[in-house]
Amino acid sequence: MSRTIIRNCRVWDGSGKAAFPADLLIEGERIRAVSRNLGQLDGLDAEVIEATGMTLMPGLVEGHAHLSFGNAASSTDLGDLPPEEHTLLTARNAKALLDHGFTSAYSAASAKLRLDIVIRDAIAAGQLPGPRLKACGPEITVTGGLGDERSAHMYRESFAVIADGPAEIVKWARLCCREGADSIKLNVSGDNLYKAAKAEMTVMSEAEIRAGVDVAHDFQRKVNSHCRAAESVKRAVRCGVDVIYHCEYADNEALDLLEREKHRLFIGPAIGLPYAVRESLNAPGSTADPKLRESVEQSLAATVRTYDQMRKRGIRVVIGGDYGFDITPQGANARDLEHFVKLFGYSTVEALACATRIGAELMDMGEELGQVREGYLADLLLVDGDPLLDVSILQREERLVGIMQNGGFHKLDREALARRQHRAAV
Repeated sequence: MSRTIIRNCRVWDGSGKAAFPADLLIEGERIRAVSRNLGQLDGLDAEVIEATGMTLMPGLVEGHAHLSFGNAASSTDLGDLPPEEHTLLTARNAKALLDHGFTSAYSAASAKLRLDIVIRDAIAAGQLPGPRLKACGPEITVTGGLGDERSAHMYRESFAVIADGPAEIVKWARLCCREGADSIKLNVSGDNLYKAAKAEMTVMSEAEIRAGVDVAHDFQRKVNSHCRAAESVKRAVRCGVDVIYHCEYADNEALDLLEREKHRLFIGPAIGLPYAVRESLNAPGSTADPKLRESVEQSLAATVRTYDQMRKRGIRVVIGGDYGFDITPQGANARDLEHFVKLFGYSTVEALACATRIGAELMDMGEELGQVREGYLADLLLVDGDPLLDVSILQREERLVGIMQNGGFHKLDREALARRQHRAAV
């Protein structure tokens, strides 16, 4: 069994307590000791890493992953991509996410039925580098809903499959479960970036939602939902959906429902994409329609109001912002942490908890992941700097000196460690 000691690090353990100096012993894939008595751990037969005051913290969890989304400018770009090339792209994206400190990922949907499933299994078998993955099927939408890119005169594929009525929803949910997905995805509301159903519209009926939920729960799988409109949030909660994304137009009744179910539910704002859209619309030389700018600003303002309330009500929120489009490239996912702090009023500790401990709970691994604790899986980041003072440093790949997953280093920058020791000795 491999043994690693990380000495003289500053541990933020993810529990909510203050960071503290400690040495860590990792045996195999698990943390065996967290010692505040520096220099006391037995280093016999162990690889010793001198961290010299660097921050050691849990690996990040992406709570709204789309590993099969690859710099698409439109949803039909994903539909047009053949499955062979799409599988390779998904594998590259998985590595990119791990390279940026995300050791686990909960998929919000795949662009084709088996993409997540194949990549999940290859990662688990050690055949590909990538985050520990909870796989999802494609987004299940209705005619006229988000992801339906067809016209009466033209058939186009996107990232979604179309199912109308409870019977068709049931069939697609069963297909996803049969093929091995850990969750299904239902597009309950529209979206302002879509041509037909807008964000304030609820397009999937309660009977359709309940049909999908019943199937998934019968197979002991989770249900994710795209819900922007207030009514879509209410329907999702009433029907037993497990993970609800967006929610920006949730009214007080919807927020009350979410709060009552907060020990069961997980919520994700997916703020990355609308924020990036605003940046692109306001870029120098942009000729965007002023009405589109106004719509995006309204959506962002609604998101800020809603997630300020989520934070105050103690509702579990995860990071993950629809990364994988041309303006939200894979690997930039840690930008969400800064959005939580600057836009939603989260403290750095609260934001980091959303990306670690709460993300681990979403993965159904809260008893062994997301914290630096004895007996927990050794998914760890060694950071050159203090994310508790500035979460934006987690966006900088070079500041991630060590990335450990299941007790093994995916990355260990020994030159950065040597430079840190040299500076400390001078």
